[in-house]
Amino acid sequence: MTNHEIATIVYALIAAMLIALGAVAQQRAAAAVPEGTSLLGGLLRSPRWWSGIVGDTGGYAMQVLALAFGAVLVVQPILVSALVFALPLSARLNGQRITARAATTALILVAALALFLIVGDPTAGEDTAPFREWLVPLAILLGVVVAAAVAGLTISSRSGQALALGLAGGALFGTAAALTDRVVTLFGDGIGAVLGGWQTWTLVAAGLLGVYLQQRAFQAGPLSASLPAATIAEPLAAAFLGLTALDEHLRTSGPGLVVVGVCVVVMCAATVALCHTRAVTAEPTR
Repeated sequence: MTNHEIATIVYALIAAMLIALGAVAQQRAAAAVPEGTSLLGGLLRSPRWWSGIVGDTGGYAMQVLALAFGAVLVVQPILVSALVFALPLSARLNGQRITARAATTALILVAALALFLIVGDPTAGEDTAPFREWLVPLAILLGVVVAAAVAGLTISSRSGQALALGLAGGALFGTAAALTDRVVTLFGDGIGAVLGGWQTWTLVAAGLLGVYLQQRAFQAGPLSASLPAATIAEPLAAAFLGLTALDEHLRTSGPGLVVVGVCVVVMCAATVALCHTRAVTAEPTR
């Protein structure tokens, strides 16, 4: 393993820890905002929410560093490990405990992620792809986001709302992550290139809308319902754009591709299982 690969993994893991801290703080703040009142207004007045934003900002900075050393297909799946940090922390702060079933499911998800990285061995791609190569993949992702957001805003189940809105927010964060490397590169050409690049404004729009949908998901249900969906949607969306628009690819074939496909299915199934299983019980810790 090269120094660049090690740096990619280390920075991505640090990003996952900071994102987990931010998610826990934001979920507690969003859940405290009564329904029928302004969600945005309640969050802006909450010191806890601002501390979560600080964690998210630090996590994004670490993610940018990780992307400077490695491919989107490597960095984004590692961020799934945020679940391992966030769920126990959330339970601890709420005076509850993680159920054995939820803990096992989370570990299966992370194991599938590790196998995906080892067998798939993703490579870096090209961050200068023209807009025409982004158009169809972005349109497909937008359709997924719209469908998930509509479902999250209309279905009656609180857990289902959190899952769907978390999925929509995560897909938008994945879109922003795939665009990040190119926007950073544009800074080398001056502020005019940054302000004139479509990638910059697409990243900003995806990030802001993603944050809003994430807060709605946090308000709608427990972290165990919203975070797994968002956490798995982000790397899948980023990987989709990496493979279709950035010319990234997996250095495997034949049986290896089958293993990678099974890993993706397991990751998705584990995420859904976490969303439908109470990750914490009402029993307080001692």
